[in-house]
Amino acid sequence: MPKADLSVIGKKRGPQVFEYTWREVSLYALAVGAGAGDLPYILETTPGGLRVLPSFAVVCAARVFPSPGEVQWPLFLHGEQSLRLFNPFPPQGRLVQEGVVTAIHDKGKGALYQIEITGGLEDGTPIYQGRWGIFYVGAGGFGGDPGPQAPAYPLPAGRPPDLAFTQRVAENQAALYRLCGDPNPLHLDPAAARAGGFERPILHGLCTFGFATRILVDQVLAGQVARLREISGRFVAPVCPGDDLTVEGWQTTERWLLRVSTARGVVMGNAQAVIAP
Repeated sequence: MPKADLSVIGKKRGPQVFEYTWREVSLYALAVGAGAGDLPYILETTPGGLRVLPSFAVVCAARVFPSPGEVQWPLFLHGEQSLRLFNPFPPQGRLVQEGVVTAIHDKGKGALYQIEITGGLEDGTPIYQGRWGIFYVGAGGFGGDPGPQAPAYPLPAGRPPDLAFTQRVAENQAALYRLCGDPNPLHLDPAAARAGGFERPILHGLCTFGFATRILVDQVLAGQVARLREISGRFVAPVCPGDDLTVEGWQTTERWLLRVSTARGVVMGNAQAVIAP
């Protein structure tokens, strides 16, 4: 049986500098569904400067991801993701990042690893704080703290969404996204996908997260990336290349409540975003 390595709790990785240019920014936008006509996100000579999607933070953070210890990687599944944004990303720059496993909670059937990664500019300007919730299947039952109950964001009953946007996920979407720093063959190789329990390769969960972020920025914020202050969600089912992905949103006084789905059902739920005026 897999076991959670509790010795990694509190061990920091970094500070580490990650340098990026317009190429990484443009590739990420394409990898989360931007098209050739979305020039503000992909063309470095865009008047006013290239816009960096806030969810680009997860690409930067991958360079400083803290070690979870010895784990069986096929059983280490991304469950939840959240981002807080303090300032927009410059079109190119150098980020100073740190990562740490803050807790490992005992969920009975598995262990939930809580990982926090922060990034800011070299002059001390904060850019983002990200939290990953990763479920290690079979590693629970060690007598640990089950952890706090996650906040719930129920959707308004009987009310149509204020945002409803559907986009086809390209057949080569996972092939593009893996170039952003996640080369797991599960997302490209049919044999690896079957070994992981899937009929065919699935999209990266963080690619789905990026689709949702980009659509929200485009459709609600008219491209004003600096207004997105927070976005989070729980991954509940996989997306496959070729699926139609629908992002729905309900505006409330405090936040936008989000739901991301395909024809098979919800794929990212209990999701929300906080937007500045």
